[in-house]
Amino acid sequence: MTKTSVLLSWRLPLLLSLWAAPAVAHWGMPDEASSISVRRGHEDDWIMGDPSGALISRDHGATWRWICPEGMGIAIWRPERYFWLSGGTLLAATGSALVRSDDAGCTWTPDAFFKDTWVTSLAMHASDEQRLYVSTGRPSLSNGLYRSEDGGGSWTLVLAPTPTSRFTSIRVAASDPLRVYASGQDADGQFLTRSEDGGQTWTRLPQPLTRFQLPYDLVLLRVSDTSPDVLWARVSAQGRDSLLKSTDGGATLTPVMDTYERIASVESSEDGRTVWVSTTTRLFRGHDDEPFVELAEPNGNACSLKRGGSLYACGASWTGGWALARSADEGTTWEPMFRLSDVKGAHQCPATTPVQQRCPALWPQLAQLFGAPVPGSDAGVEPVTPGPSVEQPPPKDGCAAAPGLVPGALVLVAAAWGRRSRWSFRGRRM
Repeated sequence: MTKTSVLLSWRLPLLLSLWAAPAVAHWGMPDEASSISVRRGHEDDWIMGDPSGALISRDHGATWRWICPEGMGIAIWRPERYFWLSGGTLLAATGSALVRSDDAGCTWTPDAFFKDTWVTSLAMHASDEQRLYVSTGRPSLSNGLYRSEDGGGSWTLVLAPTPTSRFTSIRVAASDPLRVYASGQDADGQFLTRSEDGGQTWTRLPQPLTRFQLPYDLVLLRVSDTSPDVLWARVSAQGRDSLLKSTDGGATLTPVMDTYERIASVESSEDGRTVWVSTTTRLFRGHDDEPFVELAEPNGNACSLKRGGSLYACGASWTGGWALARSADEGTTWEPMFRLSDVKGAHQCPATTPVQQRCPALWPQLAQLFGAPVPGSDAGVEPVTPGPSVEQPPPKDGCAAAPGLVPGALVLVAAAWGRRSRWSFRGRRM
């Protein structure tokens, strides 16, 4: 049976299983990465978000291993991105919980401070990684903005919640870390809010967005690295997503691009003159005031990360042949770095950790989708770490051999047919 026929055979039951499922931060095929992050001060440590969990590399992307969502305890929620602090801590806002790992991705715990709400976004100070900001956005609850001065050890409310407010995103300006922005909505409509003193005081910036009919889901995506007054956001209206730009500190937003696909993220060059926009399946590039153009690759999935003179992008192995690639010419051509068929297996962790106890047993099924080899008896166990052996339960026939894989990975296949098709694209100036 081909990979496509296997996926189609699951489509109907998986769609039915989603009827009562909560909203998820990012949908996609099990072999599509959604974000790329690098550990601060450690260029060898990379992590990529993926609908089937996460992929981690400790050797600058030369080899990759899989972290299953069951081992992370995040169910079907997926982080918008990961933050890997210089000391080794990994943090991520899943859209539900704020999760943390202090052992390089082997043990994950949700932050109990936010157990009664949904953490929609996480942001970090440009130079002080101990200063973090969080936004919450659980419907029917009062939501607010929070700050941590100790790397997420404790949290302080910086913008008091209101009964109808729901925050969708929070960002810190790299060029002025005291400038913090958040997006959200309440009974009065869509809005941005801005702080110029690190969250001590806030200015509400209403966004009527009158050129759109019934706009919803205003999400702040990025603040320029060179100017704290320049930022990008997206809004949805009538089945389309529009990219909005502000050059006046969020007071006004102007459309610069729209598409039938979901706009996922924005990346920019160090000088701020070039911007890359990732949608569900494509990557677009805009220079200065020129219209955005669709790049030839990636095709089928897209995310991007700009570091120094290189642009990195995630792609879809089933269409473009690579899962991660590097470009030295702003995305015109690409040098593949790895394919999902190269993933070595489950993340190497001590035997007593949740990732080791759950992920190796689930890897064989996902390996078939990736086209990757199934590992031998080591199944991801870290050979240099002593610890008691963990007896795995005997395998069963069919999908019952890995019951956790359905909600954690294969359930995401169904959403691929619900994603917005690339029917048209209309670019405007940056």
